[in-house]
Amino acid sequence: MNSGDYKYIWQASDWPNWRFDLAALAGPMAEVSRAQGLLMGRLADVGMALRDQASLAALTEDVVKTSEIEGEQLNIESVRSSIARRLGVDIGALAQVDRHVEGVVEMVIDATANCNAPVTRERLFGWHAALFPTGYSGLSKLNVATWRDDSSGPMQVVSGPIGRQRVHFEGPSGSGNESIHRLAQWRLERAAADQGWAGSSVARHFAPIRRRQRSYRPGHRRFAAGAR
Repeated sequence: MNSGDYKYIWQASDWPNWRFDLAALAGPMAEVSRAQGLLMGRLADVGMALRDQASLAALTEDVVKTSEIEGEQLNIESVRSSIARRLGVDIGALAQVDRHVEGVVEMVIDATANCNAPVTRERLFGWHAALFPTGYSGLSKLNVATWRDDSSGPMQVVSGPIGRQRVHFEGPSGSGNESIHRLAQWRLERAAADQGWAGSSVARHFAPIRRRQRSYRPGHRRFAAGAR
């Protein structure tokens, strides 16, 4: 992780002013545009029912895989039922859906259906509140829909048993969130310069750095407090 005079990327003086070589990305981005065009063309040739089923399948996989990244295994049928109800797709009998699944589905649908909307503080807090409607993660009390702080220590990614934990990463201070606003402005500038895909891909790597996680073990992550 060491690079020159700093240990973590967020300690660099120009953080979070990401840089990328747009010329080097021109070829892959052209391929993405072509694949997108082919997909849109095929969807235009099928009926509304098949398009709805395709959207249902894609969103279901997105929600399930997003949760798996955080070490959570959601019931696929519950996720599918929740999305189908929101999209108005008839899939027959609906599986029982818990509040946690509803929250994740609500967040993902808002992020995808309103992908061009500004990612404001209120929107981020709304996503966080949807993920933790009770204000708890298991037995842990959370500070929901607010910026994280360092009252319980810095954000760390650790592994290993209690007493022998190994710290893999430590995030920036939660006392100030200037970097969030700087990132949002940077992302808007990339979109204005028609560099949306490249900017989104680079910005994707920023999210884990600003997350509020207390512990990490293979196959398990747990949020401690604050907005993701």
